Amino acid sequence: MTRVAAIDCGTNSIRLLVADVAGRDDGSPRLVEVAREMEVVRLGQGVDRTGELAPEALARTLAATRRYAAICADAGVDRVRFVATSATRDARNRAEFVEGVRAAIGVEPEVVSGAEEAALSFAGAASALVPGEGPALVVDLGGGSTELVLGATSAGAPSSISLDVGSVRLTERHLVSDPPTQAEIDAAASDVRAALDDAAAVVPLGETGTLIGVAGSITTVAAHAMRLEAYDRTRIDGARIPVGIVLAACQDLLAMTREERAALPYMHPGRVDVIGAGALVWFEIVTRVHAAVAARGGQLRDVVTSEHDILDGIALSLA
Repeated sequence: MTRVAAIDCGTNSIRLLVADVAGRDDGSPRLVEVAREMEVVRLGQGVDRTGELAPEALARTLAATRRYAAICADAGVDRVRFVATSATRDARNRAEFVEGVRAAIGVEPEVVSGAEEAALSFAGAASALVPGEGPALVVDLGGGSTELVLGATSAGAPSSISLDVGSVRLTERHLVSDPPTQAEIDAAASDVRAALDDAAAVVPLGETGTLIGVAGSITTVAAHAMRLEAYDRTRIDGARIPVGIVLAACQDLLAMTREERAALPYMHPGRVDVIGAGALVWFEIVTRVHAAVAARGGQLRDVVTSEHDILDGIALSLA
């Protein structure tokens, strides 16, 4: 058995998964979780506007990386893989980030492409997927980008795309009022719809049999739809929620003030100011996929939420 550590450094948060890799009866790898951590560091603060990582955002991220390095050392980790995504891809000064991470944890951070991010997200979600009807469309909604991967298509191969829409990016670009104005919402929705037009040209959305959402914005929408008394990973993971209830939860979160969101018992403090944009992106995706499936004569009744995502995919890649 090998003990591995996966680190996902995104636009809004940095997350750590320490896990033992064991084998299944069929020979495929299985993860046994040892520790899981998440900190909101907002590495992507201002990147959409400036094109650079802000010094204070970089300092927060490297401080968290040093804490993760200590956890890995204490846990006796054999292998570490550090993956950075949208914010770092977009930053002109990412060399400074790479050098800082190398000094903090002793491994070279990988600034992965949108395509590889999508593949890792799909692998993580699929590792715990209960087979459904037809191909699974996995949506990983992050702070700077959103990845869509359809696991199998009529052509017999997975198809994927990475879109430059995410909770932090759209909040900074459009949703500046509290609560956002209708004009701001319309502008943000226009960006998402244009991105989904691009997605539909690459990913056959109408072939979706099971729609699976991963990452913090989507799991928070699920918690809101379920009206949980606290954030509960065990109840959120694998939850199937009717499409109409998901869409209503998205609209509700988008219309709230920051104070109202902060009072929700399942809301992480670092997500309060960006969950409206995350909910908007998820609303547009679910609406588009639902319509595309219906246009092909099918019916998408519910949405699956998974706590297994790119972190699991990174860890499995070390098996």
